[in-house]
Amino acid sequence: MLGEAKIREITDKVLRMSEADQTEVMFFGDTNALTRFANNYIHQNVAEINTQVNIRLVMGKKIGVASTNDLSDAGLKKAVEHATTITRFQLENADFKSLPARKEAGQSAQGKGYVEATAAATPEMRAAGAGVICRLAAESGLTAAGAFSTSAQELAVANSLGVFGYDTFTTSNLLTVVMSENSSGYADCASKDVQEIDAEAAGREAVGKAARSKDPVAIEPGDYTVILEEYAMADLLEWLNLTGGFSALALQEERSFLKKGEQITGGNITIYDDGNDQRGLPVGIDFEGVAKRRVDLISNGVAGEPVYDTYTAGKEEGKHSTGHALPAPNTYGPIPINLIMEGGDTPKQELIKGVERGVWVTRFHYLSVVHPLLTILTGMTRDGTFLIENGEITRPIKNLRFTQNILEAWRDATLSDSLKLRKGELIGSLMVPAARIEKFKFVSGTSF
Repeated sequence: MLGEAKIREITDKVLRMSEADQTEVMFFGDTNALTRFANNYIHQNVAEINTQVNIRLVMGKKIGVASTNDLSDAGLKKAVEHATTITRFQLENADFKSLPARKEAGQSAQGKGYVEATAAATPEMRAAGAGVICRLAAESGLTAAGAFSTSAQELAVANSLGVFGYDTFTTSNLLTVVMSENSSGYADCASKDVQEIDAEAAGREAVGKAARSKDPVAIEPGDYTVILEEYAMADLLEWLNLTGGFSALALQEERSFLKKGEQITGGNITIYDDGNDQRGLPVGIDFEGVAKRRVDLISNGVAGEPVYDTYTAGKEEGKHSTGHALPAPNTYGPIPINLIMEGGDTPKQELIKGVERGVWVTRFHYLSVVHPLLTILTGMTRDGTFLIENGEITRPIKNLRFTQNILEAWRDATLSDSLKLRKGELIGSLMVPAARIEKFKFVSGTSF
């Protein structure tokens, strides 16, 4: 990692090189390592160190972006020249107001998401975790595959209006799928602190699911009461987020389900985004250098505000960035990347009580959006799907495809009293409870 002082030298140098009306320099440094395993042995260890400087120029209402990983004076100058040429050939954007000013960006606390043990994690440490899982699988006559990753990043953003933001953060993630000839089990754990990753617990969870789900039987599709483990709930929340429904841009374009002030779920559903929550994978600033703040997206079932970046905030009177900008150029709009769904007061193991006939779901895959405004998603169960009868899991079942309005499902949900952290599929993290949902629509079965 270069450190704040060295990065500031780079950003100051680029700002001096630019002759644009406004200039933004984003620096992103990434040290990423990954240990993969399959067939009960480690087959790959890779590591990458990379840096990127993103330069955004504003000339009147024209905006252009260029990037480089060449940090020499010549490399930075060439990138500025490219950005200048690109900007001059752009069409004017009438909705653009300005890059964020120092007052709007605010101050963020640094290093909340950084743990030195994660940044210093060795291949031997990751191999030890992978080895535990492979051993547990082999002892049960099963086959394990998965990956153990650790990373450390530093993000800095400076602009010609006086903004300078800097933060460091780390991530560790261990996931595994354990399989037999006709069954599979899954486990996944994440933390900013690699020392909190419990490889043995993850291995026993996945091995137990794979052993218990052998020889599944088919059941008829239809409406079932379901117990969704935290993995499955995270899948649903992440895909709702990927529809853009929590974004100010989607709301401005009338393609968001977030209708402020309306009751859109049950009264026990509260979802917010907080990049400073120590339980997650905190990042103090966004990719414009604006300090992150908590945004209450759904409070007790009532739709709240979306997240904003500087551009979308400039399109509405009295709005300001909430610290949710993605790197430029960005047509997707702002997005929450530290989502948290509050839990309830029911222990997870008691969610199953009283379910006469239902389905226990470990996680989903092959999710896709059917109707973003109606929050209708479709996908399939995976890696541990079981039949519930009279309050107990009785046998494994073949996977099922669902098509379901998610907000409607959450109108009648009982939530567990504990949350699980999961690394986002693309970026960020989610913390969610497990849930019991009284009516969930499965539309077809599968062959496995």
